[in-house]
Amino acid sequence: MSRSLKFILPVAFLALASLISFALIQSRPAAMVQPPQPPALLVSTLLAQRQPVTFSVESQGLVTPRTETTLMSEVAGRIVEVSPAFVAGGFFRAGDVLLRIDPRNYETQVKAARAQVAKARTQVATENALANYAYGDWQRLREFSEDTKAASDLTLRKPQLAAALAELESGAAALEKAHRDLERTFIRAPYDGMVRTKRADIGQYVSPATPVADTFAVDYAEIRLPLRQQDLRYLELPDADAPDDALDVLLSAVIGDTEHHWSARLVRSEGVFDVKSRVLYGVAQIQDPYRLEGNHDLEPLRIGTFVTAKITGRDAGELFVLPRHALYRNDTIWVIDDESRIRARTVEVVRADNDYIYVKSGLDDGDVVCVSPIDQPLPGTLVRVGKAG
Repeated sequence: MSRSLKFILPVAFLALASLISFALIQSRPAAMVQPPQPPALLVSTLLAQRQPVTFSVESQGLVTPRTETTLMSEVAGRIVEVSPAFVAGGFFRAGDVLLRIDPRNYETQVKAARAQVAKARTQVATENALANYAYGDWQRLREFSEDTKAASDLTLRKPQLAAALAELESGAAALEKAHRDLERTFIRAPYDGMVRTKRADIGQYVSPATPVADTFAVDYAEIRLPLRQQDLRYLELPDADAPDDALDVLLSAVIGDTEHHWSARLVRSEGVFDVKSRVLYGVAQIQDPYRLEGNHDLEPLRIGTFVTAKITGRDAGELFVLPRHALYRNDTIWVIDDESRIRARTVEVVRADNDYIYVKSGLDDGDVVCVSPIDQPLPGTLVRVGKAG
């Protein structure tokens, strides 16, 4: 075999193989290209059902006394006796003697005034007798002389008798005042209450108008609750003269590690909006806050406690109640259809608070509502349900 033939055969073989490979490649069937399916979103759902709704309004405030008094001495003297209840935080009943001022000077004044009254009565009796004698003398003089003039008031001692009667009345008034001053040496409680601050103690000298204690009544306590203008849409505020229209209020506060609750009533509003904060204050009352008359097992609601209040408002009828985060752009709810795809619903929201929205229309009973927040949702997006409510 010549050298040229040995060179040509391998080249020819390679060329033939290339042609066959090209033909096979060109004759193969075209591959089917399918776009990748986006993964279904995992969402939580809630079954829409209408339910009766009564609106409530939340507020906060401090527990304060309904009646608070600064007790003052009405007479001067040294304090000689104090009640065991006369301490900060001490309870007392109406009429209890909280402290007593030395009464000896006032007992002396009573005796002196009583003596003056006795003296004035004697003077009245004397002048009355003298007036009778003067009238008798004038009558006898008239019998002896027909020219006798009519008796004057001075002749009949009428001015002297009037002066004696006035002195008796003045003495009686002085005796009455002396008795009152003696009674004022006893400083009594004006109502059932508690001592907030003690300002005087045994042995201290006090003068009239000296403060001796700050007290407050414990029959009721009050809580001023600020209400915004928009809150009034959901409340029927009672009139001050219509106590039967008072609203139920649930008070709560955390004391120690425990949350306690108390029932109260919103009995009135203060009638004007605060010019700075633009709120209207409602006043809630709670009976027997220290549980002196009622259930002693309940926690006392002490003056100064900061409480949260939930005020029962208007009856709203039957509404859909959904989590606040289920709402998209103020008026849109996403529902899931039979193909597990989300669809937008425009709804009428009558109220939204921190936790819930209240929907009047735009949904039907039994709709499956998506309550999971979706970033940039698109109608028709495929979802899968992870948790149903």
